[in-house]
Amino acid sequence: MAVHRKRFRVEDIVGGEMPIPDVVEEAPPMHSEIMAELRAIRAQMAKGAAPLSGSAAMAAIDASTAHELAEARTMLETYRAQIEQCEKLKVELDLIHDAIDRTKREIATLHGKSFDGGEMAKVNGELGAVVGGTEQATQQILEAAESIDQAASAMSKVDSADQQKRLADDIQERVISIFEACNFQDLTGQRISKVMTTMKFIEQHINAMMDIWGGVDAIKAHVPAHVDNRSDDEKLLNGPKLAGDVGHASQDDIDALFD
Repeated sequence: MAVHRKRFRVEDIVGGEMPIPDVVEEAPPMHSEIMAELRAIRAQMAKGAAPLSGSAAMAAIDASTAHELAEARTMLETYRAQIEQCEKLKVELDLIHDAIDRTKREIATLHGKSFDGGEMAKVNGELGAVVGGTEQATQQILEAAESIDQAASAMSKVDSADQQKRLADDIQERVISIFEACNFQDLTGQRISKVMTTMKFIEQHINAMMDIWGGVDAIKAHVPAHVDNRSDDEKLLNGPKLAGDVGHASQDDIDALFD
């Protein structure tokens, strides 16, 4: 249909009328054609999938829900098992942490009370004093015994009463010297007692650390095989026999060899 165009003032000023073109608008599609296309589309969709009934749709929804619920339960059980394993692992880690912490305290106690420089120097000094005192007393006893032997030999050869009196006094003086030298035993016992106290303190804390890690039997499993690197002569030097030691021949066993 024809469209009426507006006339502007510039056209009136210039004069003359410009030709008004006729604009023809395209005719809209027919209603029947549109409806036909819609029916064709609907028919094609109907061919692709048949509509489900109400009961079938509910059954499909229920099946999907049940499947999802089963998967959720399976996942929940898996998470629960993992949480239980984590809790057990945490308990074990707490036990290990406690054992390490207690062991560190025992080591710190040993280092502070026994293995520091002052304490170990004191122990070494006590043992050195025992060795030195024993050596000095032994030397004094041997010298006195030798003097007594010489005085007794000389006494048997003199006839003068005065000389015999002097020799007897000398023998008595040497005997007193021996008695004085034997006092080293008391001092030695005191010094060794101090050392033994320190060693017992160390032993107690080492036993405590062994108990922390399962006791002696658990520790024995980690002990490396003993390798004796001593020479033949060193293997024969086992020291004096203690009461109750096995593997040593008694005097009766030695006497039995000559019967």
